[in-house]
Amino acid sequence: MVGTMPSDDDDAAEAQKPIVIREVWSDNLEAEFDVIRRLVDSFSFVSMDTEFPGVVIYPNGCNGVPYFRQRSPKVHYLLLKANVDLLNLIQVGLTLSDADGNLPDLGTESRYIWQFNFKDFDVARDSHAYDSIELLRRQGMDFEKNRELGIDSVRFAQLMMSSGIVCNESVSWVTFHSAYDFGYLVKILTGRNLPAEMGEFLQLLRILFGARVYDVKYMMRFCDSLFGGLDRVSKTLEVDRVVGKCHQAGSDSLLTLHAFQKIRQVYFSKDGPEKYAGVLYGLEVN
Repeated sequence: MVGTMPSDDDDAAEAQKPIVIREVWSDNLEAEFDVIRRLVDSFSFVSMDTEFPGVVIYPNGCNGVPYFRQRSPKVHYLLLKANVDLLNLIQVGLTLSDADGNLPDLGTESRYIWQFNFKDFDVARDSHAYDSIELLRRQGMDFEKNRELGIDSVRFAQLMMSSGIVCNESVSWVTFHSAYDFGYLVKILTGRNLPAEMGEFLQLLRILFGARVYDVKYMMRFCDSLFGGLDRVSKTLEVDRVVGKCHQAGSDSLLTLHAFQKIRQVYFSKDGPEKYAGVLYGLEVN
């Protein structure tokens, strides 16, 4: 049989398919990783976001001021480590796409992204930033359901390590202001607290997630008129949130992908974004 290239009509029809967030809990974790394992060769761009219980440890005298603007990457890393070591992950969002931004449809009339809900965080007992937790509640987070039905991070780590999305040089990771996101993933994938030194953390990052890690927040430094958080940047780029709400990891992972695609098209169409890969905002190494 002779293969045919997809037409413009095919592409338009694909873009019209609704996007569905696949909610992942303890009882369907293995099945969803089986799906991801089958997809990763064809959909090798992985956009990632996490939700966690805020920041509870600040440097002396910081009083909530964004310390990373004034402090060195090494100091920023020590504060990141102190928080990540103490706190537990709540949610991970993953969006898989091909190089053109197409999402998997699994042979159906919908396209799919993933949202993993964890049981590790206990809002009644664990440290957290009150404002962060209340924000997540307002966006629909059900902490009691997570405790009852959520994923154990140890099992998640085991399945993620064998999924093909980590330790795979063919995979590109797309993120936004993701030092903390990767901090939590490195913590659960290694099963231990983060390394004492930033250099060792960055080595682990390179081993687990490869050389093609894009942090859109870092890339914005090289884009005129782009500043602020994910929602503000997306508004400037005229990129809409297609599904879900802000501060839901699945929805934010998709919006991050769309912002990355638009930035690549508008600002890096000539040379490509590759030379900005491998750097996380706040942890830049000269």
